[in-house]
Amino acid sequence: MQLDSSGLQVLSRSECLRLLSSTLIGRIVFTDRALPAVQPVAFHLDGERIVIRTGIGSKLAAATRNAVVAFEADEFDPEERTGWSVTVIGHARAVHDPVEIAELAALPLTAWAPGSRDHYIVVDAEQVSGRRIVRNVPAAQRPTTEDI
Repeated sequence: MQLDSSGLQVLSRSECLRLLSSTLIGRIVFTDRALPAVQPVAFHLDGERIVIRTGIGSKLAAATRNAVVAFEADEFDPEERTGWSVTVIGHARAVHDPVEIAELAALPLTAWAPGSRDHYIVVDAEQVSGRRIVRNVPAAQRPTTEDI
């Protein structure tokens, strides 16, 4: 188990993708009028791409066209003080091809917010990183660099 300088477990790309596939809500980070913006979204991980449904005229749809965005999802247990966080960076694109739209419409992706959600945004997972908060392990029991 590799730990970062803060004592958090560094997750592999495959573990990050596995964790992303286990949750339904994440946050997309994009630029809105030259300022950073964050919006919670329902999503589905399809292979190594994040699929989001939104309204065609939404601020999110306009701001993410062919833009580099960040996406984050996490899960925490406040009682156990454990959890994980995964961040993806990649190019977002609007989907216009009718065949691809039909494929995406068949995914188990249900919008939580009211209103029409007939526009798809796909974010290719170009950079993926993640950390896991593990229960406090006494220093004597933590792996050393020799163990990794």
